[in-house]
Amino acid sequence: MTSIPPGSWLGLLGGGQLGRMFCMAAQSLGYRVAVLDPAADGPAASVADRHIHADYLDAAGLARLAALASAATTEFENVPAAALEFLSASARVTPAAASVAIAQDRISEKTFLSGHGFGVAPYKVLRTSEDAASVDPALLPGIVKSARLGYDGKGQIRVSSVAGIGAAFARMGGVPCVLERFVDLACEVSVIVARDDSGASVTWPVAENRHRDGILDVSIAPARVDDALADRARGIATGVARALDYRGVLCVEMFVTRGGEILVNEMAPRPHNSGHYTIDACATSQFEQQARVLAGLPLGDTMQHTPAVMVNVLGDAWFDGPQAAGPRDPDWTRVLAHPLAKLHLYGKHEPRRGRKMGHVTCLGATLADAIATARAVKLDLGIPGADELA
Repeated sequence: MTSIPPGSWLGLLGGGQLGRMFCMAAQSLGYRVAVLDPAADGPAASVADRHIHADYLDAAGLARLAALASAATTEFENVPAAALEFLSASARVTPAAASVAIAQDRISEKTFLSGHGFGVAPYKVLRTSEDAASVDPALLPGIVKSARLGYDGKGQIRVSSVAGIGAAFARMGGVPCVLERFVDLACEVSVIVARDDSGASVTWPVAENRHRDGILDVSIAPARVDDALADRARGIATGVARALDYRGVLCVEMFVTRGGEILVNEMAPRPHNSGHYTIDACATSQFEQQARVLAGLPLGDTMQHTPAVMVNVLGDAWFDGPQAAGPRDPDWTRVLAHPLAKLHLYGKHEPRRGRKMGHVTCLGATLADAIATARAVKLDLGIPGADELA
């Protein structure tokens, strides 16, 4: 394709923090960004060159974006495929609607992955209460996940009995779900991959991820796994992108079992929380790469130049304990007193428990140094689990 020159307009569907960081990266390359977002004051809208305040399926809003932007992308996977199809009639769109549609639905995702030979945890599709009642007990204990719209631990219920599966399915409102059996887990990792129109692809170093209450807590990069396993994980991510005929930035999350098996957990057709470390620790961030692919520019080098630990900062950091009457600003001076702590706040006005408000990327001459700084930052902000970082 012919590249889109700096100075042109790029479009973005979605106005959250991923969109905010995309805007900043694209603007650094010289592009102007128009964000279509139904929220009046989302994180991306506050930094975008233009905010089209409209629903994702609003015909007039989509027409304004299509008339302005030479290309458009998304910042989250639940943008309606119809909006992407509309824009693709007159603008370059990455990723394509077909790729996004697979990642929007866990059933489609599991079917796609297993059908293309990628390992996944044993699972069963639940469409009816009869499906829930007839599960093989060998799939227990496990977790019931809604097929659509689940993220950050939402739409997920742990189960240990067949009766529990039925109860979980009912609590989900009888919507299509997937039951996944728990695996003997050694660690969770993710790989961010970028693929362009020519089929060329690059991956970043593997990130080791730890979650708390279903939400990503920290990402350690590079992951503390052997080189052979890291190469396999990067190869799987590249293979998934190739099978999807994907264009753009894709995150592939994986389970590593104690037996050394790698199973694909899920994929996100966009930059990902576990790739935020690339902003400060890599030659090219995942967001700059997203802009490069969208504009048809050459892929940037993904080399990691500094070990890093990314610490998520949730709204809980604004509250002094569970009984706090109201929020108060954290002491950012204490955080920034660590010279290699890089603070990123997302411009959200209302802190709420469990809401992603920002992140801190802790750098170090060694990974041990970065982990030590991350532990200190957690203590400074009252984020649980500092003693578990080792």
